[in-house]
Amino acid sequence: MDEKISLEAISLYGDAYAEKVLKGFFGSKDKITGKEILSLCNIQQVNLFIIRELFKSWKEETRKLKSSYFDYENAEVREAMETFMGILSQHISIDQAHFNPLLKKAVSQTLLVVFDPYDFFSMIISGKNNKLEVSSFREEIKYLKVNKAPLERLMQRLDEKNIKDIPGNEAFAVLDQILEEVNFTPEDIESYIEKFSAVIPLDPNKFYVVRTSDEVPAKEVVEAAATKQSEPQRVNQPKANVVQQQTTQKISINDKLNSTSRPAVGGNFQRISKIKDSLTINQKFMFTKVLFHGDFELFSKAIDDLDRFENIRGAMNYLEENYGDWDQESEEFHEFMELVDKRFI
Repeated sequence: MDEKISLEAISLYGDAYAEKVLKGFFGSKDKITGKEILSLCNIQQVNLFIIRELFKSWKEETRKLKSSYFDYENAEVREAMETFMGILSQHISIDQAHFNPLLKKAVSQTLLVVFDPYDFFSMIISGKNNKLEVSSFREEIKYLKVNKAPLERLMQRLDEKNIKDIPGNEAFAVLDQILEEVNFTPEDIESYIEKFSAVIPLDPNKFYVVRTSDEVPAKEVVEAAATKQSEPQRVNQPKANVVQQQTTQKISINDKLNSTSRPAVGGNFQRISKIKDSLTINQKFMFTKVLFHGDFELFSKAIDDLDRFENIRGAMNYLEENYGDWDQESEEFHEFMELVDKRFI
C-alpha cells in the first residue's frame, strides 16, 4: 500500500498535544523556567528540542553582535560570551505566548523523528542551501535522543576526515553507507504511542496518507484522537485481510510490467549492473518507508536477493511471491520497477 507521512496531520496532532500541555502548566503559572522545561512533557525528546530551539535563538542573537568599535571575535571576548551564556541559561523565563510556538515545533519534530526518521534525517542533513555545516550539525544531534545512532556515526566520519562543511548530497552518500553497515532499524514506537496517548489519544496510522479515492482528511487525526478508545496499532503493519482482498482485484506484477512500454536500449536508458549500487539515499528512504513498511533490513534483503537473479523472469516471480500486495499505481512502485527493469533489460 502506498503511504506517505502527512506533515499536516503531524502538525495538527502536535498542536493539540501542545495545547493540552500548555493549559496544564500555565493554568497556575505565568512563566516557565529552564529547569521546568526539562521536566515539562512526559517525552524527554520534546523537552530537549525546546532547549535546542532556545540555543539556536541565542546563536542567532550573538551573530548579530557586530561593531565598528569592538572586536567580538577576540578570543577573550568569545570566552566571556560563553561564560555569559552559561549564566543566562540558568535564568530562562518565558511567558505562554512566546513559549507556545517553541513547544508546538518541538512536538512536531519529535513526532517526525519517531514515526518517520528517514525524512527527519533528510531534513537535518540538507542544512541550509544543501550544505551541511559540521559545527551546527554537531549541536543539532546533541539534543537528539531518538534514532540517533546513524547521525552520530555520520558525525564521527566527518570528524575523522576533519571536514568542516560538506554538500548535502555528499553527506547523504556517507549516511547511505552507514545505513547499510549498521542495517538501521528505527526504534520501537510502542512506548512513544503510549506516552503521547497519555496526554492526547494517538492513532499513528492517521499520520500516513494512503493514495485512494477515499483519502481521509488530515484534520480527522485530532477528531479521531478525541474519541478513539481502542489500543493503538503499530505503524505500517500490513493488514492481511485487506491485502488478500486487494490482491484478488489486481493484475500481477509481471502483467503490470509487461503492459508498460519499455524504453529501447540506448538513448537515455542505461542498463545497470546492480540495483544496490544505483540507489540514491532518497530512494532508499522512500522505498523502505512506502514499499517495505519502514523495515530497512527487509528492504536491504530484497535488493540483495534481486541482484542475485540472472534474468528478469526470476526477479518478477520473486516480487510477485513476496510483494504482490504493493500498490501498482504508486510512484514508488513504478520507480522501483524501473530500476529492476534496468538491471535485466
